[in-house]
Amino acid sequence: MTGVFNRLITRIFPPVPDAIRDDVAILRANRIETLTPMLFLMLAATTPTAIYAGVATVHPIIRIGFPVTLAIVGILGFLFLMHNRGRRMSPRRARRMIREASWVSGTTGLMCSVWTVTNWLAAPAATHSYYAMIMAMGSLATAYCLSSIRFATIVNLGIGLAPVALLMLTSGNPPEIAAGTSLVIATLFLLRMVVQQHGQVIDLLELQRQMRELAHTDPLTGLANRREFDLRIEEEIAKADESRPFAIALLDLNGFKPVNDQHGHAVGDLLLCEIAERLRRACGAHAMVARQGGDEFAILAPAGSPLLATSLADHILAALAAPYRIDGRPIRVGASVGTAHFPAHGRTSRTLFEIADTALYAAKVVQRGALVSTEGVGRVA
Repeated sequence: MTGVFNRLITRIFPPVPDAIRDDVAILRANRIETLTPMLFLMLAATTPTAIYAGVATVHPIIRIGFPVTLAIVGILGFLFLMHNRGRRMSPRRARRMIREASWVSGTTGLMCSVWTVTNWLAAPAATHSYYAMIMAMGSLATAYCLSSIRFATIVNLGIGLAPVALLMLTSGNPPEIAAGTSLVIATLFLLRMVVQQHGQVIDLLELQRQMRELAHTDPLTGLANRREFDLRIEEEIAKADESRPFAIALLDLNGFKPVNDQHGHAVGDLLLCEIAERLRRACGAHAMVARQGGDEFAILAPAGSPLLATSLADHILAALAAPYRIDGRPIRVGASVGTAHFPAHGRTSRTLFEIADTALYAAKVVQRGALVSTEGVGRVA
């Protein structure tokens, strides 16, 4: 029994992958921000008719107080959303908006349900269907606006439609029983659509995430690609100053072409993956490693990185010094590294790349086929 219940809960509330959790929250909040202003206006606009339709014998707090309260909530909610429209939707703000929407909709839905049930019980049997229609239209409109939030949708449909549907199904009046049955079926269909929509949204956001990764990731090594590396450098330049320097390093393998010629491109690809893994381990969280293309790599040591206190080039070359063993074959390749520091060697990405590239070329000239490095204008290790 517990297993069936857990499967049901998982089906209704499937987990959101961690990688897109923020994207899902922002999408939900944006939908709320777009749809709910009109819902709040509708809530305020129905106040006069709700008061007019109330049964005189119902307590004034329910008959008049509840509609007036809902009108105030509707007006304030509309003004709040319009005031904040256009603000950047951060994940934190999105989650707060989702919580507030769930709480406000649940509370107002409960008040509407109490008003409907109380008036139903106090009204003549001939007018029951009018109260059911008012509640059904309000609940379905709310469920549509909140359909991106499964929990809020289910709570509102349960609070709003379950009581009135129960009254209709147990009324003994065939037309009301038929209408109550139709209402239950429509509610179940809507719930099915909400769950299905959630799955489609998750699939879409997962696809978008994969496309973003493909646009900024080297498919062979899994490292960042040149586009992502350029973006990160621009970000570092934008926030760097004299007291927060950073450095880049360009790395080029020596003797990689003979590896491809002798052992084949498949072995060459495996060698590049092994080099990428060594660079990733050597830099850890203290630097960003990217593949520029072919057998060229780049490293960005951001401001505050402990690698800046050492020779970045020597640190990189030390990680690559040991021979490689690919598919049981011992393979040795050399590498050359050129580095450039901000702001000592330049204040633009173009200048830094030119300095590092010049240093890299100088290193290759000094000793081809060996592990060689130069910093700025030239130092050989």
